[in-house]
Amino acid sequence: MPETEALHTVRAQIAHAAELGGRPADAATLIAVSKTVPAERILPLLEAGQRDYGENRVQEAQAKWPELRARFPDVRLHLVGQLQSNKAADAVALFDTIHSVDRSSLVAALARAMETQGKRPDCFVQINIGDEEQKGGVAIAELPAVLDEARAAGLPIVGLMAVPPADTEPAPYFALLAKLAREHGLSQLSMGMSGDYETAALIGATHIRVGTALFGARR
Repeated sequence: MPETEALHTVRAQIAHAAELGGRPADAATLIAVSKTVPAERILPLLEAGQRDYGENRVQEAQAKWPELRARFPDVRLHLVGQLQSNKAADAVALFDTIHSVDRSSLVAALARAMETQGKRPDCFVQINIGDEEQKGGVAIAELPAVLDEARAAGLPIVGLMAVPPADTEPAPYFALLAKLAREHGLSQLSMGMSGDYETAALIGATHIRVGTALFGARR
């Protein structure tokens, strides 16, 4: 099937790029971004052993993943889209990792939900790495304060996430994200998508979010 062929290709390219960067071939986790993709098109990847999946919207994931997870209980779900504070409890209940922590109100909502549920998904702080008005994410200057706040609230912050500006060379932005992570004692980097995942793997990504290169253009 085309999805499984694409999966093998993307995995091989990520592994090769990681090795070129002096890291193990399996240093980066591939997250198959399955937003808008129906369950029947995800199944071939599940059957091929792919276990990490990304969704942008809580509601879509709630509708799609419980049945798939019943069949594949070792699946790990990642929320890779913006999260509204009023959906924090639902996100904590459903996802294993949240990649888009980016403001005080969300930190507080997630902390309350984790305390209530006794479940603590890993969290990435999203950086607005290109200082773009239309994008979510913490301004670089505000990162120390947000990290302090998140850590004080008990959120398990494991790394940083960013999306470079479109139609630009991504490498400098990935390098900047890696530098920020080092400065703040964080080991994980959620960066790289369908158009730049090899560059991300080369520079140090630990989590790479790929949708179009696996499933084709959004339908």
